[in-house]
Amino acid sequence: MKAEIHPSYDMTTITCACGNVIHTRATKKSIRVEICSQCHPFFTGEKKLVDTAGRIDRFKKRYAKGK
Repeated sequence: MKAEIHPSYDMTTITCACGNVIHTRATKKSIRVEICSQCHPFFTGEKKLVDTAGRIDRFKKRYAKGK
């Protein structure tokens, strides 16, 4: 690797809008995000996955008529 062409990779703080703070390494000194793994509905279990069984049945029925 060539010297002096790469950005510095230092300790940084990622701050979420919910107040969660994550310490990691990055090229920026601080990063602010709107949503993190502590407040995202998928990870917290507040929102369930959508059941797509009805959609699949409708698709099969619609395209079975064409045969």
